[in-house]
Amino acid sequence: MDLKPNHSSPVVADQVPVNMSRLGRSANLAPYSTTFSSTLHLTIPRRRAFCTKLDDVRSTGWLDAMKASSPPNKKINKEINFDTAPEDADTLYLSWVSIYPSALSSFEKITNYAKGKIVALFLDYDGTLSPIVDNPEHAFMSSAMRTAVKVAASYFPTAIISGRSRDKVHGFVGLNELYYAGSHGMDIIGPVRDSKCVSNHPNCIRSMDERGKEVNLFQPASEFLPMIDEVFRLLIENTKDIIGSKVENNKFCVSVHYRLVDMKSWDLIAQRVFDILKNYPRLRLTYGRKVLEIRPVIDWNKGKAVEFLLESLGLNNRDDVLPIYVGDDRTDEDAFKVLREGSKGFGILVSSVPKESNAYYSLREPSEVMEFLVSLVRWKRAEMTTH
Repeated sequence: MDLKPNHSSPVVADQVPVNMSRLGRSANLAPYSTTFSSTLHLTIPRRRAFCTKLDDVRSTGWLDAMKASSPPNKKINKEINFDTAPEDADTLYLSWVSIYPSALSSFEKITNYAKGKIVALFLDYDGTLSPIVDNPEHAFMSSAMRTAVKVAASYFPTAIISGRSRDKVHGFVGLNELYYAGSHGMDIIGPVRDSKCVSNHPNCIRSMDERGKEVNLFQPASEFLPMIDEVFRLLIENTKDIIGSKVENNKFCVSVHYRLVDMKSWDLIAQRVFDILKNYPRLRLTYGRKVLEIRPVIDWNKGKAVEFLLESLGLNNRDDVLPIYVGDDRTDEDAFKVLREGSKGFGILVSSVPKESNAYYSLREPSEVMEFLVSLVRWKRAEMTTH
């Protein structure tokens, strides 16, 4: 693998997850929306002196995307102003939730559809099972949430799909009865059903999990590991003087957190990332909530991870299976889209503010996610009792 810098190739930007609005207006409701189109390649200018007002990151729309993907506390666009009176924000939310109804208020409708089906649960971690916190190392889930997930996993096949490294999210969750997909699905442990790995994929190998149980280990981006490690070291070195910045190695992707960085320095941290990433055309930039994420340019995401795990579990292409995916971030949109396009299951977006989404339902915060899981177990127990 050639790791030499290549200054002539473009950096591939992340695509906008939703092109058409279900609200009948432009899809700019969200922190999700960016100025990038689904076919955009960033044009890389020649390297300039850093004192040129950071035209690089501004001309490519990086700063706009960073602001758009941050938790809204100011005017997001011409139609939505979160600085308005609370009653106006409530009216806006009620209008939004009429399109993305609460999974709790719609619980009977969901379970009526689930009758007689195998429910498979897929859960994001940050912002879904744990609250969003300033320091990503402190994103701990509550003991009550852990119990809710543990009990749910005893009734339903359950997987955690996170942008974190698989080992790190397993450390946070601390439950061995689940399946884990880290690095946005680029590092998956799934069950072994027969003598072969799923789809005989060349990047799928037999391994042992923490319990000594045989599993399928799938890592479609394994060839990128040396490149990711190299970029991680460069980002650490080049952002260490930016107060509040944190660079996290998630094995198959690198996260640059700017949640604690003064907004006046966002252009600075963006430029530092830009200067490094333009030398790696096989890596791309995506955006999360106050985080820049550098990932391999491969056709793989959380949606593909859901499909892989369903296949691993022997639950793909079946009419008696209902996958439910719960997540809060724009990277979860890939999973929502897979379930929506194939009419395979339901996506549930965790958000207390209006966002355009491919999900069917919504929940406000992790506490409602826990209530949903508890309710799902209670429903399943009752169903088992009547049969």
